[in-house]
Amino acid sequence: MTRAPVLVTGLPRSGTSWTGKMLAAGGDLVYVNEPLNPQHPPGRCPGVLRAEVTHRFQYICDDNAATWLPAFRDTVALRYRWLSELRANHSPYDLARLVRHGTTFTLGRLAGRRALLDDPFAVLSAGWFARRLGCRVIALVRDPVSFVASWHRLGWTVYFHELLEQPLLVRDHPGLLELRALVGSQDRIAKAAALWRVTRSILARTPGILITSYESLAADPLPRFRDLYDHAALPWTPAAERRILRACTGPSAPGKGPGKGPGKGPGKGPGKGPGKGFAWSGLSRTAYRPMDSRQALRDAARGLTPEDVARVRALTAT
Repeated sequence: MTRAPVLVTGLPRSGTSWTGKMLAAGGDLVYVNEPLNPQHPPGRCPGVLRAEVTHRFQYICDDNAATWLPAFRDTVALRYRWLSELRANHSPYDLARLVRHGTTFTLGRLAGRRALLDDPFAVLSAGWFARRLGCRVIALVRDPVSFVASWHRLGWTVYFHELLEQPLLVRDHPGLLELRALVGSQDRIAKAAALWRVTRSILARTPGILITSYESLAADPLPRFRDLYDHAALPWTPAAERRILRACTGPSAPGKGPGKGPGKGPGKGPGKGPGKGFAWSGLSRTAYRPMDSRQALRDAARGLTPEDVARVRALTAT
């Protein structure tokens, strides 16, 4: 059985947290949440990743790997840097996180478990993670209308200077220069659609990764997740199947109706009451919540008008 770490990535709101939690349901992985997030928490935790993140969608390649490669080798080996974390973050809340994270890393390493990085901010560097760290990379891609609608409901936008101010990223992917026209724009739909389009193009040209449709997972979770378990060289067990089935049919007991869809912000998490799929393990409680995945598909375009939907389709057409 391979000891390769696993990276689950894709743009934010593409199902990375959900997919990561389902892969961790088998108990063979230690879930590491968004080490490349530039905000603290979950990012800026040098105990987890001893490197300074300066941009959202930080680009990592061979030309800047001198810092990133040793840092991520420690992370995927589950070597927690206790003193580095203590020097950087020492509020009472941070100390509680330090104990939780450090214990999770240490116990996982002693048990021979592998690291699972759930990090949407690694999406533009997915090829480097596969090539240099040997990660089994799963890149989630969501239908563009569903993706834009999700960002629109949350009031999110993207600031393209975060991408354009990374010279190595622009050098390797010059198609990003088309985003200059949208710098400073207040058109959130156009900006989200453009982000989806350029990211999908980069992923399509990236060797060594598995691109997976969020919609295919949500429509038929068990066989699709079994395929992902195979890709990640994880054993498919009755316990994993049972936990995934429960988590993907919502938090309600059978016959009680569909569960709530995923929300942003700290999740209350499964394992808190009857009918939940599994207890939280790993570093944090993320945007994932137990849900009826098929119901989530039916609500995908909520918040967009028919005209908005047609516009997104036109903006993301290849």
